[in-house]
Amino acid sequence: MQLQLDDVALFTRIAQLGTLSAAARERNVPVSQVTRALTRLEAACGVRLLHRTTHGLSLTDEGDTLLAYGQRLLDTTAELDSELSGKLSGPSGWVRISVSPLMAECVIAPSLEGLYQRWPLLHLDINADDRIADMARDGIDVAIRTGASVSDTLVARQIGEYGRTLYASPRYLARCGTPQHPDDLAHHHLIANSASPALNRWSRAGQPAPPDLLVPGQTRTDNTALLLSLVVHGVGISRLHDLMAAPWVRSGALVPLLQDHFASPRIPIYAVMLQERHRLPKIRACIDYWAECLAKLALPGDMPQQRA
Repeated sequence: MQLQLDDVALFTRIAQLGTLSAAARERNVPVSQVTRALTRLEAACGVRLLHRTTHGLSLTDEGDTLLAYGQRLLDTTAELDSELSGKLSGPSGWVRISVSPLMAECVIAPSLEGLYQRWPLLHLDINADDRIADMARDGIDVAIRTGASVSDTLVARQIGEYGRTLYASPRYLARCGTPQHPDDLAHHHLIANSASPALNRWSRAGQPAPPDLLVPGQTRTDNTALLLSLVVHGVGISRLHDLMAAPWVRSGALVPLLQDHFASPRIPIYAVMLQERHRLPKIRACIDYWAECLAKLALPGDMPQQRA
């Protein structure tokens, strides 16, 4: 078979996206061009690869086989190209990442200047969304996830960890006072997370452990970036990721509260990759760099506690 590699790549995206039109939009080409490439590939293989009906597309048995082998062929080609170019000029090319908006703003964005200084031929496409992306369908190279289990088709590498602490702004504390004990929180404006109710159960520290504090919140939001912003702007007190709060603590915009009274279990941060892509030099370079960055960020014990 005389296969054109680009036709194989286009076929895999058609299979992942589910329609010819979606693949055409992604490439910014007419649907007719995608149809011709598919016809050319089917002629080269001598078999039909897709069933096309009014209800959509489905792979034939031969299409399933080509998809499996084609993906391996593309991954091997990409790995070879990356290895050869990397030996000459270092990691290069586009890396598409999926990350929550808050992690993107507080960890990824501040790190990019240093990443580009180290590897100037890298390019990043950042998909900042709280939803968990379908990595194959969305073309994601690296997903930054916290505390999540992964399927057998993915590879996860722990690159950091974080805890959670109560925070408020100096402006709020000047207006409403600084709580000295968890019981004092009953008289304060608390901000809750409406997207993840489990995060509104604030675990107490101590032996024996006191009952958890259940926080309905006077203000609620489903967006973690907005939650941070609400606290920074003096709306009230909330329990935040320490990694996200660390830059604001260093600048004096946030103050950690009641650290001796609330538990802060460590939650792992993972870089999740497709099995066939995790060895690519451009992906390894990004992951290694972000692991370094996370290791340098302040942990809860490194940050000053608010005293009476």
